[in-house]
Amino acid sequence: MTEPVVTLENVKRYYETPGGTVRALDGVDLTVEKGEFFAIAGPSGSGKSTMLNLIGMLDRATEGAIVLEGQAVEKLSRTEQALVRRERIGFIFQAYNLIPVLTVLENVEYVMLMSGWDKKKRRARAMEVLAEVSLQGLENRKPRELSGGQQQRVAVARAIASRPSLVLADEPTANLDTKTSQALIEMMEELNEVEQVTFIFSTHDPRVMKRAGRLIHVVDGKIDREERR
Repeated sequence: MTEPVVTLENVKRYYETPGGTVRALDGVDLTVEKGEFFAIAGPSGSGKSTMLNLIGMLDRATEGAIVLEGQAVEKLSRTEQALVRRERIGFIFQAYNLIPVLTVLENVEYVMLMSGWDKKKRRARAMEVLAEVSLQGLENRKPRELSGGQQQRVAVARAIASRPSLVLADEPTANLDTKTSQALIEMMEELNEVEQVTFIFSTHDPRVMKRAGRLIHVVDGKIDREERR
């Protein structure tokens, strides 16, 4: 068995609202191993995005433990969490979240710049990953000059550029047409194999579910069932 990238132990996330307590996650136990192409499926409000936010340290659990590569994230300060997030985790969002005033190349370089990479090394790495996602020749374009599928490819390139241990992808195909979605999934699957990056998706997309090596279904904040391919 390979080394776990992330482990959740009895993780709960409750929110207090005027209507009462919302149990977004209600006692989740989960282990994701290095190199997995893993998907979390479930209806809207089931807790799948909450799970990604907790793993990515964009939110804190109400109870339970989350361990990222042997490190208990709830014991880290906000500053320490931000450093771990920047160094070890890549994010892909359905809204792309590219910086509009930066070029494609600059968007891909951004995380490496924040991590202190040497200019020559980050430029070379950015060009390498842009080639891997078939965006050669578009380096100097701004996001507004790209199609939705191309923007999401930039987002994928940015997510993997700094060689993170883990990429969290929240509904990455939601705004794309069928053909573009299929191409993007195949590209991420290839990157998973070539770059050895662990991918965790939250998704409604049956194409993502079909290609995942392991799939869990979340209902009302709990893991309802698991499927392995």
